[in-house]
Amino acid sequence: MKHMESLGFTELVSELKELVHEVASLAQNSETQREVLNEVEVLVGKFDPILDDLRDNVKFKDHPPLKKAVESLGLELKRAKALVKNPETKLFSKQIEEVVHDLGRSLGLVLWASLEVSTDLKDKIGVLHKDLMSTRFDMSSFPSTSYDSGVVSELEIEEEIQEEKRVCFGIDDVALQLKCGDDEQLKYALLELNELIGDKRVSSEWINDEGVIPILFNRLCTSNSGNRLSIVQLLRTIASDNADNKEKMADVGLLSVLVKALVRDEEERREAVGLLLDLSGLQSVRRRLGRIQGCIVMLVALLNGDDAVASRYAGKLLKALSSNTQNALHMAEAGYFKPLVQYLKEGSDMSKILMATALSRMELTDQSRASLGEDGAIEPLVGMFSTGKLEAKLSALSALQNLSNLAENIQRLISSGIVASLLQLLFSVTSVLMTLREPASAILARIAQSESILVNQDVAQQMLSLLNLSSPVIQNHLLQALNSIASHSRASKVRRRMKENGAFQLLLPFLMETNIKIRSSALNLLYTLSKDLPEELTDQLGETYIKILINIILSSTMDSEKAAAVGILGHLPISDKKVTDMLKRANLLPILVSLMTSRSEISTEPTCWLVESITGVFIRFTNPTDKKLQRYSAEQGVIPLLVKSLSSGSPVAKSRAATSLAQLSQNSSSLKKSRALRWSCVPPSADAFCEVHGGHCLVKSTFCLVKAGAISPMIQILEGTEREADEAVLGALATLLHDEIWENGSNYIAKKLGIPAIIRVLESGSIKAQEKALWILEKIFGVEEHRDKYGESAQAVLIDLAQQGDSRLKSATAKLLAQLELLQVQSSYF
Repeated sequence: MKHMESLGFTELVSELKELVHEVASLAQNSETQREVLNEVEVLVGKFDPILDDLRDNVKFKDHPPLKKAVESLGLELKRAKALVKNPETKLFSKQIEEVVHDLGRSLGLVLWASLEVSTDLKDKIGVLHKDLMSTRFDMSSFPSTSYDSGVVSELEIEEEIQEEKRVCFGIDDVALQLKCGDDEQLKYALLELNELIGDKRVSSEWINDEGVIPILFNRLCTSNSGNRLSIVQLLRTIASDNADNKEKMADVGLLSVLVKALVRDEEERREAVGLLLDLSGLQSVRRRLGRIQGCIVMLVALLNGDDAVASRYAGKLLKALSSNTQNALHMAEAGYFKPLVQYLKEGSDMSKILMATALSRMELTDQSRASLGEDGAIEPLVGMFSTGKLEAKLSALSALQNLSNLAENIQRLISSGIVASLLQLLFSVTSVLMTLREPASAILARIAQSESILVNQDVAQQMLSLLNLSSPVIQNHLLQALNSIASHSRASKVRRRMKENGAFQLLLPFLMETNIKIRSSALNLLYTLSKDLPEELTDQLGETYIKILINIILSSTMDSEKAAAVGILGHLPISDKKVTDMLKRANLLPILVSLMTSRSEISTEPTCWLVESITGVFIRFTNPTDKKLQRYSAEQGVIPLLVKSLSSGSPVAKSRAATSLAQLSQNSSSLKKSRALRWSCVPPSADAFCEVHGGHCLVKSTFCLVKAGAISPMIQILEGTEREADEAVLGALATLLHDEIWENGSNYIAKKLGIPAIIRVLESGSIKAQEKALWILEKIFGVEEHRDKYGESAQAVLIDLAQQGDSRLKSATAKLLAQLELLQVQSSYF
């Protein structure tokens, strides 16, 4: 069969008629796939009269588009012939259906390219086109053949079809199919063009004359994924051969098409970013890319993605784009900070100020702050602050303020030596530097959160001396910084020096401050400092400031302020009866009971702190040496609040509540009423009888832990995982085991299943808690029933404690082991 390009139009149509007859004959004579091939025979046979009309009646037969369209129809008939020759393939039905549809598309091109055709011919072509495009074969109704032979045949057919197409494609065919072909035709056109360029059979002039570059970009917007990948690869080839071709691709519209490809399939986006990198040597491309919406964000995403090649290309392209400061800022906004940091290190003074100012305004995540710190942003910013002019100083401080929200960056700030410079600035009276003092004090407040600030020994004294020389905003920052410094575990010397240098006298007036932030910060600092000086605190505060603190408790709307104020009062010496009387006269206890009763069940850090502070003050009002004061507390409703705190408070609150209950319980035995009160007109209720105290108990009059329902929540604390309250709880339980009630108390603790929980303390409690647990178990195991039931489990723990425990426990442990050794069943242990 002759090559179609060399034939004239009439000869070409005759060639197609011959192909039609061959396909129809092959379909008619095939012994397999009969249903499909019968229909193919009918459809192909309908081409015969149409081809006759084309040959005899169509004008303008030399019209190039018409000849190209007829040649395209010939290619599809050759595909059909190749398939019909080998119908025994696994996917025959699907393949022949596709060929039939392609015949329909080619026939449509013939109609589109024909000039002045008759209405009759136009109708014939239209009807056949519709039949071809609507053809569907039922794939499930045809028998399958051997898989292996099907695959081989399939491959042979595909190779034959591709070879036919490649042979029949000429240069002009390529240009036409690039522009007008469907996806299948475009696929082969792209392959052929790639070969033509590779073999240097087409020139740059031809590419330019045919408009190949805009055509390819246009098809990139509408093609399937396979063709898009081929297009981008071909564009890379075209760009690599000629600088003029790169210039043609630098149009912002074309670049936008490539940017959209950055979010497509992995291979396509890899080739797209590679092409953009190839083009980035042009300044115009670098300038335009930065302005295309989403470009830099997508490049940063590729940089951080899993595709190593795409990541490398994106990194190089971002580096090229970062020569523009605006692009560097866009990169930072997308989370890629290295270009910005590079400008801070090596840019011009104006570039540094631009970057620092932008950094100060960015909404940074902790991850972003960490990246900036790791990339080295802090050192150049500190340098700008130390040596730059006013604008540089201000922008650098504002940026550092943003970065200092992260603990790791605080350490970097301290290492940079900025603390001394910040303090020097705060002491400065130069008017032009006044605007810098607020951000400087804010950074100091953040830096003070790190214990490393203690290397600057005089920093707290310097801050104290600045308090009355500063604006309210700076005062608040300084108070926050001082509280952070004083709160550090290694700051005992600093706290002592602060007190010696008159910190209390300086801070107390702030309690009358109308600025709530300043008053709150001052309260927090006074609370921290008051922990270490209970004996001096009374004189430091005096009745005036004690009343001010109580007024804050009454009037403040902030739980944190109330907690700090109550906490300061809780640090007053408990043994000072004058202070107790003063607090009682001021109605502090009813105020605190009201706060506890009305508090929200939702636990927040401030409410938790408030409960801790209040339960701390309750210890003063339950002093065991003052039964009258205890009765006053009970009448105010303190005991139910203490019991509730055992279940719902923090470990600190639980410990303090247990301490108060222990103090109350110490007097329960002496306050009990005799079972036989002959002088009573109305005999006490049977419910009031207490099985521990052996008399009639009431919560408000005898402060009985049993009647208050305190024993079960105490045992639950011992069973839990938090150990801070163990000692206080055991102290409270021990009050049930003194003197003549010890046996009743032992039986009650056993009844409430408390013995295993007490044994558990021996395994994991503190030394003091273990001491109390040993004393309690000695009492409990004085009852034979409890020795029999729990002695064996306790003995294993006691042996371990005797061998590996603290030396301070050995005597009590040995005593208890000796007590248990009386049991015959366990004598084999020794």
